Amino acid sequence: MADQTPPRTYETPPAERPITEAEAARSAGLAHNEHIKIASGYLRGTLADGLLAHATGAISEDDGQLVKFHGMYLQDDRDIRAERTKKKLEKAFSFMIRLRIAGGVVTPKQWLALDDIATTYAGSALRATTRQTFQYHGVIKSNLKRTMAAIDATLLDTIAACGDVNRNVMAATNPAQSGAHKVAYELAKDISDSLLPKTNAWREIWLDGERVVGGEDAAEIEPVYGRTYLPRKFKTVIAVPPSNEVDIFAHDLGFIAILDAAGQVTGWNVTVGGGMGMTHGETDTFPRTADVMLFCEPEEAIKVAEAVMTVQRDWGNRKVRKNARLKYTIERYGLAAFRAEVETRVGHAFPDPKPFSFTGNGDRYGWTEGDDGRHHLTLYVASGRIKDYPDGGAQLLTGLRRIAEIHEGDFRLTGNQNVIIANVPSEKRAEIEALVDQYGMTKGASALRRNSMACVALPTCGLALAESERYLPDLMTELEASLASHGLQDDEITIRMTGCPNGCARPYIAEIGFVGRGPERYHLYLGAAFDGSRLGKLYAEDVNASEIKTLLDPLFAAYAKGKTPGERFGDYLIRDGYVTKTINGPDFHEKTGALKSAA
Repeated sequence: MADQTPPRTYETPPAERPITEAEAARSAGLAHNEHIKIASGYLRGTLADGLLAHATGAISEDDGQLVKFHGMYLQDDRDIRAERTKKKLEKAFSFMIRLRIAGGVVTPKQWLALDDIATTYAGSALRATTRQTFQYHGVIKSNLKRTMAAIDATLLDTIAACGDVNRNVMAATNPAQSGAHKVAYELAKDISDSLLPKTNAWREIWLDGERVVGGEDAAEIEPVYGRTYLPRKFKTVIAVPPSNEVDIFAHDLGFIAILDAAGQVTGWNVTVGGGMGMTHGETDTFPRTADVMLFCEPEEAIKVAEAVMTVQRDWGNRKVRKNARLKYTIERYGLAAFRAEVETRVGHAFPDPKPFSFTGNGDRYGWTEGDDGRHHLTLYVASGRIKDYPDGGAQLLTGLRRIAEIHEGDFRLTGNQNVIIANVPSEKRAEIEALVDQYGMTKGASALRRNSMACVALPTCGLALAESERYLPDLMTELEASLASHGLQDDEITIRMTGCPNGCARPYIAEIGFVGRGPERYHLYLGAAFDGSRLGKLYAEDVNASEIKTLLDPLFAAYAKGKTPGERFGDYLIRDGYVTKTINGPDFHEKTGALKSAA
C-alpha cells in the first residue's frame, strides 16, 4: 500500500462550485487556457479554418491547445529546426495523434488497419504509449483529415486522448487472471464512455459532420464537464493485484480489484491524487503517489468515478495551471475533506479500503495460459516502438502484421509499452510461435531492459530538454555490463527515463529514474519501490551522460554484497542509507541527495 501523507493544516473546502462559468469568463485571474476553453464553442475554436490555411503547416497558438482535446499535439522536428531557421524556412511542423483505446485491446482487423495508417501517413511505425494506446508521429497537416477518417473507419477515435478531460482509461492486462481482467476491462470501457466529452466538435471538424443546432446550455452539450471542462488532464486506471503493471499510484483516479478466494472481483479500492509531472526548480510542484481512499461495490464504481472527477472539476485550481492537477487539490484540502465531498455527491458513505498487495509493476513475459485454456504471449517492445529494426534486429511491424492476418484472438497493449498476442487457441499456438521466431520477435532482452521505459523526447516533443527514447538503449548496454560484473544480470530493476520533468514514462516511481535537465544532462532519482507504490529521491543533480555508469557501478556493487534474500534495489538503497524514504507529495523535495557515499 502507498505510504500515507503526514497530517497537515488544510484550507476549508468550498461548500459549492467556487465560480460559475459566467464568473470564470470575467475573471482576469484565470489561467489563459481557461479563457481558450470558454471561447472555443465547446472545443471548436478556429480549427476548421486553420486546416484550410495551406501556407503554413501549423495552426494558431490557441488552436494548438484546443487540438489536444481532439487527441493530437502540434510538434516540429527539432533535429532540423536550426537549419531551417538559418534558411528562413518555417519549422518542420507535424502532428502527433493519439488514439483512445480503453483497456488497450484491439482486434486483428483493427491492428491491420492501424498498421496501414502508420505506413501511409506516419513514417512506417506504430508506437505503443505508456498509457495503453497508440500514437502516430509525423502526420502533416494536409493529411490530418485523411488520417482521422481512416482511424474512424476502424471504429476507434482520438476523442479526449489528450486535453483537460478524462483521458484513455487503462486496465490490468495480466491474462493469467482472465476472469478478473475481463471485469477490469469492462469497467475501463464503461468509465471511458461515461466520462467522454459529448460535444460534436470532433466529428464536425475531422469527418465533416453536421453541427448539432441547439442552445448554448452547457447542461445540454456537456452535462458533466460544462463549458470549461477540467482544470487539467485527468487519468484513470484499473489494477488487478498482485500485478500493478498500470502503475495505479501514479494516476489521478484508480480502482484496485478486491478478489475473493475464487479470484472473483467483489469490489474496488478507490485511489486518488497520483500524478508524475513537476517543474524543475519549483518546489511547489512535485510528483505524488495516490492515496487509497475508500472501498466501493462493483455497481457503484461509475458513480464514484464521476463524483471524483466532478469534485476535481469544481475544486481544482483554475488560476495556476501548474498546480491544477488533482494531486494538488488533495494536498490543499486533505483526503478526508475530499472523500466527504465524494460521498456527498454519491449520496452515502463508503467503507474504508480493504487489504491488498502488489508484487511488482512490470509485465509477465512469454507464454501464459488463462483460466479459459487460451494462451497469451507478451512481447518486449523497446520504448513501445513497433517497427522493423535494421541489422538483424526484430521485425516487429512486419511480424505482427503477419500474425494479425491469421490471429483469431486479439492484441493487448500494456502500460509498460509492450504487446500481448492474446486469446490464442491451443491449435493456433504453434503457428503463432513459428511467425514469432521467423521475425525474431523474442530476441533476448535483459532483465533491466524488460523493466525499462522511455518517453519519446527529442526530436519531436516540444518540452524535451534531453534525449530519452534514443539514448536509453545505449545507456542500458553500459549498465548491463556493470550489473553482470557484479552477478546481478538477472535481477529485475526498474529503470525509466524522460526528457523533461513532466514524467510521461513515470520515472519518479522507478528504482532508477532519469529526468532530463539539458543536452546529455539528467537528474538521477533512486529508492522508489519495485511495485510502484513509493516515489524515489533525488540522488544526484545534473549528471552528465558519460558519468552515469561510474555513478551507479558502486551502488550495484554494494547491493550485490549487502542485499538480503528477495530485497529489491530501491529498498536496499534506503535501508543502507544511500537515500531517504519519500513519504509523499512535497516530501519528494526534502532531504535530497545521497546520505552515504557510494565510493
